[in-house]
Amino acid sequence: MTVAVVALTAVGCGKTSTSAGSSDDASGKYTGKGIGLAYDIGGKGDQSFNDAAYAGFEKANAEFKMGGRDIEPQDGESDADKVQRLTQLAQAGYDPVIGVGFVYAPAVKEVAAKFPKISFGIIDDEQVSAKNVTDLVFHEEQASYLAGVAAAKVTKVNHIGFIGGVDIPLIHKFEAGFVQGAKSVNPSIKIESQYLTETPQEGGFSSPDKGKDAASGQIESGADVLYAAAGLSGQGVISEAASKKIWAIGVDSDQYSQQALAAYKDYILGSALKNVGGAVYDLAKSVYEGKPLTGVQRADLKSGGVGFADTNPKYKAMTDVVAAVDKAKQDIIDGKVTVNTK
Repeated sequence: MTVAVVALTAVGCGKTSTSAGSSDDASGKYTGKGIGLAYDIGGKGDQSFNDAAYAGFEKANAEFKMGGRDIEPQDGESDADKVQRLTQLAQAGYDPVIGVGFVYAPAVKEVAAKFPKISFGIIDDEQVSAKNVTDLVFHEEQASYLAGVAAAKVTKVNHIGFIGGVDIPLIHKFEAGFVQGAKSVNPSIKIESQYLTETPQEGGFSSPDKGKDAASGQIESGADVLYAAAGLSGQGVISEAASKKIWAIGVDSDQYSQQALAAYKDYILGSALKNVGGAVYDLAKSVYEGKPLTGVQRADLKSGGVGFADTNPKYKAMTDVVAAVDKAKQDIIDGKVTVNTK
């Protein structure tokens, strides 16, 4: 059960990093300075959402020698700070300029209007409509449905848990798919559900300690499989699950394969994948080739933009679980199952 994702590499946690590239391709179409990448809350090094975006940045740079600059967020920053960050990237000539996360929507809308010749991208938001803006979005609920099927098949006590980073519609999609998938296996399964914070500013996506505390509570309540859609906070969920020797399910990236999580990988059943890196790469490639993407670009199971990672040999050995997940995937692709988003 695979999805073609851009592989993550080990990354550091500096505030900014810049790589030089060529200013023109062979046909002379690309004249930008490279990719401008502005990270979401949690920043680079989260082994999940932001690192997936960075992997796409790295792949495009390696393939096209585009160069680029990536910039970290600041704690407690405002929309004005994001506007300033994107403006700096655009003024410097980076193209495309990509906001990693829905929190950049107001900033992308404002800055893109001021730089109509530069392509902008925003991940996880489709509210910004402009000729030079690409909305890079995903059917997260489909990948989460597969996670729910897997969780319901491996639980020994018919009791599982979901931990969302922030109580917002985007993360509700993860929960909705997970719950529906689990109940497709066992309608009477017990599902714990918890959100770490009400707003991103409170640290729901960037606080492993909050994730660990939530996981501890759900494990004490009896859950023996935990799925977290919580960015950097998910590392706390995974570490706590591993310490209690129960299954955790990762998100966005293949977290079984992440070096920073290697100590816990034997307890990472799989991950609900979202090919953020592929979306960044595709937008960069389109700009480089002189045919920029625009409008809503939504990835799903059929396109391979979402999926369920099967890297863990222990998961692959559970042939009945793999078969159930594979069948669920095909049923969604064939239209036999429509996955809830709420």
